[in-house]
Order: sequence, then structure tokens, then C-alpha cells
Amino acid sequence: MLILFVNKVAYNLNLIIFAGKYLNYLKMKKGIHPENYRLCVFKDMSTDFAILTKSCAETKETIKWEDGKEYPLFKMEISSDSHPFFTGKAKLIDTAGRIDKFKNKYKKYQK
Repeated sequence: MLILFVNKVAYNLNLIIFAGKYLNYLKMKKGIHPENYRLCVFKDMSTDFAILTKSCAETKETIKWEDGKEYPLFKMEISSDSHPFFTGKAKLIDTAGRIDKFKNKYKKYQK
């Protein structure tokens, strides 16, 4: 019984040592990550869903958020609010008439 206990302690100790080495490996490297993280609004233009999060994405526009402050605006065409995987239903999002262009291109092949 004592040998089993000692083996279990040694095994757990080895796991702890391995985990410590692995966590040390996962530390962020210095000098390769951007320093200009700031609060930024990401807005889904098809559904008007917006989220305030940190980002270093370059933007030219700003938007007034719910707290009354202005934040940089990053426009998106698809987000979790409009993507069929997350919504469970397909939404027809026609950006810049792509569907009409496709239909016109292949109209002559219709029966």
C-alpha cells in the first residue's frame, strides 16, 4: 500500500513539474506583440450588431457608444449575429448586388 502511495505521489509530482515547464513555455514572447491595444467597436453592417472590445485594428471612423464616449469603428460584413452557423438559419445577405450579378450571368442557362 505504501509503495502504491509513493508511486502515486511521484507520478503527481512529475505531472506538476511537466505542467510548470509547459506553462513557462506558453508565456508571451517579449517585443513581438503590438502595444497599441485600445477599446474598439466592431459592428456587423448587415444586422447592426455591435460589440465593444480591445483591438489594435486600424480604423478611420469613430462611433458614439452607449456610455457616451467615442470609439474607433471597425465595420464587418458577417459576425456571430448574422452567420448561419451561429443563428441556425440562413439569412440572405446581398452585398453590392452579388446575387443579382450571379443570376444575370447564368440567366441564359436557365430552362
